[in-house]
Amino acid sequence: MRLVIAEKPSVAQSIAAVIGVKERKDGYCQGNGILVSWCVGHLVELAPADAYDEKYAKWRREDLPILPDRWKYVVPKGKEKQLNILRNLMSRKDVDGIVCATDAGREGELIFRIVYSYCGCTKPVQRLWISSMEESAIVEGFQNLKDSADYDNLYQSALCRSQADWLVGINATRLFSVLYGQTLNVGRVQSPTLAMLVQREAAIAAFKSTPFYNVTIALNGFAATSDRLTDKSEAEKLKNACLDQTAVIKTVERKDKSDVPPKLYDLTTLQREANRLYGYTAQQTLDYVQSLYEKKLCTYPRTDSRYLTEDMAGNLPVLINAVVKVLPFIKGTAVYMNPVQIIANAKVSDHHAIIPTLTMRGTDLDALPAGERAVLYMIAVRLICAVGNKHDYSETTITLDCAGHPFTAKGKSILAPGWKEAEQRFRETLKQQPEDNKDDAIKPLPILAEGQKFEVMVAAVKEGKTTPPKHFTEDTLLSAMETAGAEDMSEDAERKGLGTPATRAGIIEKLVKTSLVERKTAKKAKYMLPTEKGAALIAVLPETLKSPVLTADWEEQLKQVERGALAATGFMNGIIAMTGELVQTYEPEARAAFPSDREAIGICPRCGGRVTESKKGFSCENRTCGFVLWKDNRFFTAKKKELTKKIVAALLKDGRAALPSCYSEKTGKTYDAVVVLDDTGGQYVNFKLEFSGKKE
Repeated sequence: MRLVIAEKPSVAQSIAAVIGVKERKDGYCQGNGILVSWCVGHLVELAPADAYDEKYAKWRREDLPILPDRWKYVVPKGKEKQLNILRNLMSRKDVDGIVCATDAGREGELIFRIVYSYCGCTKPVQRLWISSMEESAIVEGFQNLKDSADYDNLYQSALCRSQADWLVGINATRLFSVLYGQTLNVGRVQSPTLAMLVQREAAIAAFKSTPFYNVTIALNGFAATSDRLTDKSEAEKLKNACLDQTAVIKTVERKDKSDVPPKLYDLTTLQREANRLYGYTAQQTLDYVQSLYEKKLCTYPRTDSRYLTEDMAGNLPVLINAVVKVLPFIKGTAVYMNPVQIIANAKVSDHHAIIPTLTMRGTDLDALPAGERAVLYMIAVRLICAVGNKHDYSETTITLDCAGHPFTAKGKSILAPGWKEAEQRFRETLKQQPEDNKDDAIKPLPILAEGQKFEVMVAAVKEGKTTPPKHFTEDTLLSAMETAGAEDMSEDAERKGLGTPATRAGIIEKLVKTSLVERKTAKKAKYMLPTEKGAALIAVLPETLKSPVLTADWEEQLKQVERGALAATGFMNGIIAMTGELVQTYEPEARAAFPSDREAIGICPRCGGRVTESKKGFSCENRTCGFVLWKDNRFFTAKKKELTKKIVAALLKDGRAALPSCYSEKTGKTYDAVVVLDDTGGQYVNFKLEFSGKKE
């Protein structure tokens, strides 16, 4: 028997149906001489630090760096049963070979290999490598199974990525959390991403808006505008000078232009467009398109390619015709097919671009969840646009003279709508129109000639202001992640930017989950903004951890490992060296101020920081300050009094607080007094008592 192992139950069931495996068992299917089972994502994960030594259960700087000699793995809670099922299936005597059918990418390879190794299996493995869950693709994939050894370098790259993230994440997170007194998540990709957000907000805060003025003159059938003026009085003078004057056309320039069809979607461009059109987060879009893939409605989503391969060209006309027939808003639109525009073998890496499948024509699309249907429509329309004709138009620019000052008017005329007709039909179905087609709103000008004269009907001054850089949206953040550090890398570098198409959504979600970034809505737009905590973290991180150049370089090295051009040990040695240097040489910033979610009881009398309550006392959030009032302080416990939040608030505000019914150890009686804060700046804070005018 052969054992086929997929990544998810739904994928396993689809494969089983195609290859004739019909009998359902607990955790697997059986039939036709084949067993089909699944992993349910990561069944085995890298072990936490305390699995290597119990002392790592406590976070201490002196224990860093934590560098495992031999990596350990654990089974996440709730996944033990499925792992045992796979272990038993692998060890069956009648199983003589295994087919790895996890997702055809770096992460899918890692998921299978770790389980295979953890279970101690040594049986021969073949690889099912497909980009579509359609029946024909699965059948063809099984007819052309690959040798698992062909993907050894891909596995090494995935393993390096996993272990490098563990090393940087565990050591850097513990280092900064210990030094600054609260959990601060640091990662080799998420920290540079956070740095970009912080830098953008700093640029916005530092921006100083300045006013400017344009004079607009209304002529017969069109309007013209002056250059920008910085002085309002000068603009008013020009306006007045133009009233009742004649404007003369000096030049008329017409240029015929074309917009070529857009490329097909890779995952990042699909996520960006879905955020711009629908406001979906990157993770939501990934979830939608992954579900569509598992329903056989689109091809493999985790791709960084925007082209198809030559062997796909012959089937494109059938696919495009099928797609056109099922899209209600495309009916009546002329559809052209120039497949050569989207074919480029050299530009396809592991997987081709995301396209719909023929399964669309037999599916009730209205029954799909709204998010999935919207994303599927996007993918289908992009295919139609990508094989369409150019969008041809002409731009006319005229210059005029009025009152001795130049004015300009621009017009645009559509010559042939081309691919934009299908896109426009689709966008008309959206509830909210995107703001990315402002040039399309430019109206055509009348037929004009040099020397023509026009009476100025109206003249007006319009005031504007220079605008700061825009806050990042998820769309623009994904774009920035994709190109980060590119200007500092060689032009032939295969992989640039922060993360990969498959990991960027997870990075953004982790930043939000750890309270370093928040999503805020303003004027119907959703912005990604760093929190105070996120900004403070970037302020104390060394350049090594927040530079997109270094992280982009790591991604390029991982690609080299995948190609076999760089040894995995070479990559990991660099990560280990960097981690060791960080924990040994980093010195904390004395002025670092990390806000917390805890309520401020008062202001620290030593440094002016926030004093907050913890389980054992009331302390200043500035860890370098040292001011703390312990709840088990002998001064209070001896008097059978509790150091409460109310007392601490009064001490911090007024330096004194009422302390009634104090117990006397000498007499056994009680008395009323006033406790006075007597802090001399030492390791411990002192107190004094006052009695109705007399001091003790």
